[in-house]
Amino acid sequence: QVQLVESGGGSVQAGGSLRLACAASRYRYCMGWFRRAPGKEREAVAVINKDGTARFADSVKGRFTVSRDNAKNTVYLQMNSLKPEDTAMYYCAAGSGQYCTPTDFDYWGQGTQVTVSS
Repeated sequence: QVQLVESGGGSVQAGGSLRLACAASRYRYCMGWFRRAPGKEREAVAVINKDGTARFADSVKGRFTVSRDNAKNTVYLQMNSLKPEDTAMYYCAAGSGQYCTPTDFDYWGQGTQVTVSS
């Protein structure tokens, strides 16, 4: 079992920045961030493997970065130039799988709310 603890959500005005952090209780090859906005499907925002290879949703490319500290089993999501459409509950996830596809994630955090006002 892997426990994930997220921090860093909150409210910000459009154009602002937030940084999310997620600490895992033990190592997993894949770590990442997903989000679910009201009335929408959950989507993968950014995923990163142990070696630092990352992928991003098209909607956040150029604005969000993801990083991880393997020594601390922690993954970070730096969100810049935030838009109202980024408003969602953000979930940290961890799992294993060569390509870190969404189905490879089998442990989930409780979620942290991000609200961006215009």
